[in-house]
Amino acid sequence: MTKDHLLAIDNGTQSVRALIFDLRGNLLAKARVPIEPYYSTAPGLAEQDPNIFWDALCKACRELWRMEGVDRSRIAAAAVTTQRSTMINLDTDGKPLRPAIVWLDQRRTEGLPPVSGLWGAAFAVAGASETVAYLQAEAEWNWIRTHQPEVAKDTHKYLFLSGYLVHRLTGKYVDSVGGQVGYVPFDYQKQAWEASWGWKWQALPIRPELLPDLIPVAGRLGEITPDAAEATGIPAGMPLIAAAADKACEVLGAGCIEPEYGCLSYGTSATINTTHKRYIEIVPLIPPYPAAVPGAYDLELQINRGYWMVNWFKNEFGLREQRIADARGVEPEALFDELVTAVPPGSQGLVLQPYWSPGLRSPGPEARGAIVGFSDVHTRAHLYRAILEGLAYALREGAERTARRSGVRPTQLRVAGGGSQSRAAMQLTADIFGLPVARPHVYEASGLGAAIDAAVGAGLHPDFPAAVAAMTRIRDRFEPDPYVHQVYDDLYRKVYLKMYDRLKPLYQAMRR
Repeated sequence: MTKDHLLAIDNGTQSVRALIFDLRGNLLAKARVPIEPYYSTAPGLAEQDPNIFWDALCKACRELWRMEGVDRSRIAAAAVTTQRSTMINLDTDGKPLRPAIVWLDQRRTEGLPPVSGLWGAAFAVAGASETVAYLQAEAEWNWIRTHQPEVAKDTHKYLFLSGYLVHRLTGKYVDSVGGQVGYVPFDYQKQAWEASWGWKWQALPIRPELLPDLIPVAGRLGEITPDAAEATGIPAGMPLIAAAADKACEVLGAGCIEPEYGCLSYGTSATINTTHKRYIEIVPLIPPYPAAVPGAYDLELQINRGYWMVNWFKNEFGLREQRIADARGVEPEALFDELVTAVPPGSQGLVLQPYWSPGLRSPGPEARGAIVGFSDVHTRAHLYRAILEGLAYALREGAERTARRSGVRPTQLRVAGGGSQSRAAMQLTADIFGLPVARPHVYEASGLGAAIDAAVGAGLHPDFPAAVAAMTRIRDRFEPDPYVHQVYDDLYRKVYLKMYDRLKPLYQAMRR
């Protein structure tokens, strides 16, 4: 039997998907199991039982095998991609010691001893001490050491969700280089654990043996064990190939392996990514993440809770559209697109700054969301369009900042994620950027990226350029309207870009 199919497992924030692709990038079968993103026992906390992720993975795979036409014997290799920055502590038996701390968690550990010695002096001279302190406070391990020392003491392995799932599938404590996105002592330039003399070991005191061995992207993580095969139905002995985190795989699945192609992700977090061979920090001390291509970097600007705001609007103001969609038996997105097109470009002067949940990258921790320009002509349709426009403005600003640092300006954009299904959002994005915008041929771009990693790792395609050429293509293309772009360009330059500096003193006062 010819082995010409690939299994991609994508553990996102809202669901786990098991996907089968062929060597042309066609999605042959898909099983989706929804998961509760997290539970919270106090404001700002976001945790989940790690078994929820594993059980959903097993269920998704078992559903896949029951589908007509699925032939497990044709699958050559598997790959896993997951949500980023979700951390799990395991004991010596490989059992979780506490709930996973999910990437949406907002806990911080203030008052930690600052990085000292030569590193501390260097950061003080560079004006980076506050940035380092912010990173220390954000690190989940520092919170566990401070508030749950017994858990830290009993931890045998400290893993990202990707490493945990790889362990359940292969029995090994290994993970992909491409999955290391979070607060761990990882050298993002060398794409390896930090050298013993590096400052991150002082900022985040953890024993090196608690961390997994790292395998390069497209390398072999191990094989599916008999126990994992019994639980999932994946054939025992199947090779598991190292992929990358979900955003990096989405960039690869969209075909963006050259810096001239910008990849926008319209998901829970909205991002703009470009792939580079050079290591470039857009913000000092904030590194580019590992790409889903070996030895490459994803330069990323993120709008935390980006398209979360779209869901917020739908929950708070979209009941009418939801009810009409239910009555007609159609998807509500089409009706929300009607809201967008009912309002002229620029929302008649209503401008939104989408910093509902700020971070170091976009921009500082004091930032808040803002909507300016209200008048008596504005309706909820204006507000909805202003949300979409504000997200696109913020991503354009990120693209321009990236271009200044890298010297490469994107000439085309690809958009993935849930928001890419809105034609109105796609056209609006083309008009704000003044660039052609395209959608990948499959919605499951991150799963496709993992499948591309598996195809190259298993030797089914000779290299990444060949795999991308064979497995990715464009479904729809949206061209900018020159007149509309000029309207947006004026608002972007004369209003949007000036909002943050004018409002920053107020944000700082609110923060105090």
